[in-house]
Amino acid sequence: MSEIKKFEQFSDIEVIQKILAGEIQLFEILIRRNNPFLYKTGRSYGYGHHDVEDLMQETFINAYTSLSKFENRSSFKTWIIRIMLNNCFQKRQKFSFRNEVTNDYAINETSTPMYSNNQHTDLNKTIINRELSHVIENSLEKVPIDYRIVFSLREINGLNVSETAEILNITESNVKVRLNRAKSMLKKEIEKTYTAADIFEFNLIYCDAIVKRVMDSINQSK
Repeated sequence: MSEIKKFEQFSDIEVIQKILAGEIQLFEILIRRNNPFLYKTGRSYGYGHHDVEDLMQETFINAYTSLSKFENRSSFKTWIIRIMLNNCFQKRQKFSFRNEVTNDYAINETSTPMYSNNQHTDLNKTIINRELSHVIENSLEKVPIDYRIVFSLREINGLNVSETAEILNITESNVKVRLNRAKSMLKKEIEKTYTAADIFEFNLIYCDAIVKRVMDSINQSK
């Protein structure tokens, strides 16, 4: 059994303690556990796939270098999502970011289209499904960022009201109000047809690449 596999069942705080004790390679566990949350957060903020990857790498490095400051007063997940959101905000402020139009779902040409129930879908259906994914993304992009991020944290990342309030430093009542407003801003036909989890489904083919980039950077800094 590999060293990483041996510690996969450990809690975040147990893994962190071992990392701080010198077992740096275990940071890979935290990367893999939190990759999907950071990816969905970055996409919901309006960034394209490649920018999100860069932001994720920056966030994991930030978390690693500040790991000794993690006080376990909140979960590691909420702590690192907060770092990710701050990096997203800082990037937007620095570069006056404009939402980019991408076709990230078409990267893996052999994959089954996201919204297809038919494993043998033809080319026309593939094109239609890709267009539908952009309709949903475009609808979300029209929602103001404060409401969109609440929607992302609650409905896409699956955080509870308390965690969302903690990350955004707002009240639980505000979380509920913003979530309801966000939902009302989305087109009803889209909300009825597609689940929130379908919108920014994290493609695990990118997980290994993120792990390698972060761990290479950490090892180079030793």
